[in-house]
Amino acid sequence: MIQEVAGIKVPDTRLAKDAADILREYGNDLLWNHSNRVFFFGAVNGKQAKLNYDLELLYVSALFHDLGLTKAYSSPDLRFEVDGANAARSFLQQYQIPKESIQLVWDAIALHTTPGVAEHKESEVALLFSGVGLDVMGDGFEEFPADLREEVIQAFPRNNFKKKIIPAFYEGFKHKPETTFGNMKEDVVQHFRPEYRNKNFCSCIIHSPWPE
Repeated sequence: MIQEVAGIKVPDTRLAKDAADILREYGNDLLWNHSNRVFFFGAVNGKQAKLNYDLELLYVSALFHDLGLTKAYSSPDLRFEVDGANAARSFLQQYQIPKESIQLVWDAIALHTTPGVAEHKESEVALLFSGVGLDVMGDGFEEFPADLREEVIQAFPRNNFKKKIIPAFYEGFKHKPETTFGNMKEDVVQHFRPEYRNKNFCSCIIHSPWPE
């Protein structure tokens, strides 16, 4: 196991190691490398901004944030983000973690694809969001120190990540495309199924049961 990257030490607690084992068992190399890059990108951003945050909670959040895409943790009817958040909550409850910390991890995972909200919440939530944004869409790429960015990539290679992650997203929720209503993952469904349309917000209002 890698112990330190870009000046950030990987938490070496039993909880952290068990969380890593879960992702290793139920995820794949794509999710493993991506989730670790997200952790280090978020942690470096927190260090650079001199934020006060819990490194272990950020680590668990990063490892679980896409676990809802896996068959083992995917529900038939919930957003994959919520599946991952629920998995993290169940996991953390086994370690006598305070309820407030568990809720923080839940929020970080559930909101990691929700721009306009996540970045304004607690540091752990905002840092996970920033790490995901940098790794997936390149948000903050120019502002992130190039040498540290390359160090993270060397430790956890991208390996054609741009070509692989969109199909990976789709595989994770193609059985429940309706869960992408109102969030950016609807774009993924329409990438593979251009004809697909979720319900329309305005139509929901116009055709609501209210009589007026």
